[in-house]
Amino acid sequence: MEFGTRKHLVFFVVLIAILAGAIVRSNISTSLDSFTYDEAYHIGAGVAYVKTGDFRLNPEHPPLTKLWTGAYLSLFDYNITPYRALADKVDERAFVENDVYNNNDPDVVQSRSRMAMFGLNGLLLFIFAIAVRRIFGDVVALGVVAFLAVDPTVAAHMPVVMTDLPVALTSATAVLFAVQAFRTWRAVDLVLAGLALGLALSAKHSAIITLFAIAAIGAIMTVMRISDAKTPGRIRRFASVAAVLLGAVVVLWGFYFFHYFESPSSTDDQFNRPLVEKINDVKSPVYRSGLTVMKDGHLFPRAYTWGLADTIRAGAEGRVGSMMAFGNLYYSKAPWFYFPGVVAAKLPLGLLLLSLIGVFLLIARRLPGDFALPVIAMTGFAAIFLFFLIRGSSYGGIRHALPVYPLMAVLASFAIYAAIQSKSYLHRGVVAVALLAALVSAIHVMRPWEYFNEMAGGTSGGHRYFNDEGVDLSLRSNEAIRYYHEVLKPAGEIPYVFYLLPDIKDPAKSIDYVGKDPVRDEGKWSAETATGTFIVGAKYISPHLWWDKKAFREAEPIARFGNLFVFRGTFDIRSMRAQSLEFKASFQIYGPEPNIEKAIEMLSEAAKIDPKAFFVSLELGNQYLKLGKTEEALRAYQVALENCPSSDENARLLATQIERIKTEPLDQISPLRNPWLE
Repeated sequence: MEFGTRKHLVFFVVLIAILAGAIVRSNISTSLDSFTYDEAYHIGAGVAYVKTGDFRLNPEHPPLTKLWTGAYLSLFDYNITPYRALADKVDERAFVENDVYNNNDPDVVQSRSRMAMFGLNGLLLFIFAIAVRRIFGDVVALGVVAFLAVDPTVAAHMPVVMTDLPVALTSATAVLFAVQAFRTWRAVDLVLAGLALGLALSAKHSAIITLFAIAAIGAIMTVMRISDAKTPGRIRRFASVAAVLLGAVVVLWGFYFFHYFESPSSTDDQFNRPLVEKINDVKSPVYRSGLTVMKDGHLFPRAYTWGLADTIRAGAEGRVGSMMAFGNLYYSKAPWFYFPGVVAAKLPLGLLLLSLIGVFLLIARRLPGDFALPVIAMTGFAAIFLFFLIRGSSYGGIRHALPVYPLMAVLASFAIYAAIQSKSYLHRGVVAVALLAALVSAIHVMRPWEYFNEMAGGTSGGHRYFNDEGVDLSLRSNEAIRYYHEVLKPAGEIPYVFYLLPDIKDPAKSIDYVGKDPVRDEGKWSAETATGTFIVGAKYISPHLWWDKKAFREAEPIARFGNLFVFRGTFDIRSMRAQSLEFKASFQIYGPEPNIEKAIEMLSEAAKIDPKAFFVSLELGNQYLKLGKTEEALRAYQVALENCPSSDENARLLATQIERIKTEPLDQISPLRNPWLE
């Protein structure tokens, strides 16, 4: 066997071994995890895509992950409910999740979906490693995959049917393939770049940033004539860059089966909210204009444009939220350093140290010169991505910052590469210690979604400083159900529950709780305090700008399951009642059988308990407006305006709405979009 062939063989054997180890480690450490809050929604929609060719469900995310999982689940028996008219996200989510939880066996669905996602993310990691190898060589490529295999956040995301890890891996692959393509201008490299970028666009709407970043990389490399060989003319180079971008869009269309309309049987708007209204919900006139051009020009499938409007509204413009970051409270958006800070809090300290060593080596020019350009491109992409993250909402936490991880992995791998080349025992020793520290800190962690490094309070204490989705996303539901059946039910106790549990109707897999039976539980929520057992998630215990549950922060739990707490005693339940009323009112408004009078009753009480939750009064004003009750609508909107942060665009919209109600006929005024729905 020739040396070159043997070298290739060794590389692929080691690569596959690391990938296999990553999957085994992830499977073990996440084996007890429940569905995340979003997974059932994605899974049900994906199966519907495959079985019907209809993309109306869950259009807020492109179809790559959903189609992959849906295709696998469709090989087995999976029951789907015939479509019906849907009223906004609340109704649609309940409709889709009902199939997963009640028309199929959720345990079987989760097991199969995990297997599918291990396959998808394993494949994407393999392709990313190949992209790294083509530019940086074998050592860096293997180091990158080892970095991602060790990291707990990556392990937590590998089996979940979500879009964050796929978009991170495909975006990084696309950037590296693009750099290679714009160096060589060879057809095969241009095709690879277009395919990778198309996969990224099909994974998540945030990959629009990837598209613009690659366009910028191509333009800069074209103008500066950065190339490994004799380059074609400038016009041809620009045309090649355009071909990569256009090819990526064609790939995206392919994931929608080249259908513009979401439903193959109708050109009518089939979404839970019409596309025109969805675009009008966007506050920025620049974004609205761009989305309108996409819609009118049929530039993208209609479902993709709908989802992009949703992403801009909820992510880029900022959704309503009470954020705790680094132990401090913020409205909607954490400070600019939040996302870099949360990456530093979530990465094991050993991996973080390796990445910093890689930065030093680059600055000191102790690495091969041809490493510089692709690293600059990856850094530029990460910087652009962070720029948009910083301007948007912070609710997603580390999962929204995952596209930064491949850069961190490459930088850390430079430290390993340099250590192998170095004759310095100190250099090698520091890298070895950093690797060992990362392994000791991370590999043993069960339930890695909850991982924080020692600097951020550790896995058991990170929730004291953060309350984003990187703390919890309903992954402890099984523990709550098991605790109920093993401890509470035999004792005849019905707990108060404040955790996003799945709506499972099978008594053996569900949990009874105060409020589940309104007739039986009448009066249990009406007092200021209640005595009993309370199951509460860490995110709800943390300080909040509204609906704050301070009493639980000051109490000692009788049981704890990671970031799920069980308390027993007498507690102030007013904030819990207000939040519960708002949640139930949304189903009265946006459910299949609306009951506006009942919704008004619930919203009125919730607003009275805690008026700081301004969106409750905003929604109350909307419902009074529907009924033509001028004074009541004015009063509700005024309360909302008084409690809405002045920095929020909703304050201006509320002020305008109030003036219109005073001067215009009610039948000419539309309700405001409730920002809490996003």
